[in-house]
Amino acid sequence: MQVLLSLGSNIGDSRAMVRRAMLEIERSILTDTRRSHLWLTDPVGFTDQPPFINAAIVGACEHTAQEIHDRCKEIEVALGRRQRERWREREIDIDVILVGMEIIDEGELHIPHARMEERRFVLAPCHEIAPDMISPRSGKTITELLAQCPDDSAVVVSE
Repeated sequence: MQVLLSLGSNIGDSRAMVRRAMLEIERSILTDTRRSHLWLTDPVGFTDQPPFINAAIVGACEHTAQEIHDRCKEIEVALGRRQRERWREREIDIDVILVGMEIIDEGELHIPHARMEERRFVLAPCHEIAPDMISPRSGKTITELLAQCPDDSAVVVSE
């Protein structure tokens, strides 16, 4: 099944951190991957912090959604993520956006990602590599969700 992940960092060498996280994802979670460019994005939620580098990666996976989520959290810890208040600075953040056509709302796990439709910094990189993936909750493609996204924060290709 196709799995779509979103990555972000705004502490230290964010570009290198996102690339390292993608390598770890390719080693332990996804195969046959496609990576987005790195995108420079304004912070959302708590805006008094440095801009983010965001990206997306899509690929094939046979793990359960919970296993994917757990492995993403393990990669974050291995790469040095520290826990902070919600929407604050991050060494690395890896979010599970879509897992095929699954809909899951159990504990910390919400698939499709609960706020993906409101976040241009998630949708723009995802659109680059998976424009036709469908959110099973809304039935809309990433292209449609990006066109309707209410978020007007700056999101530009960085490299």
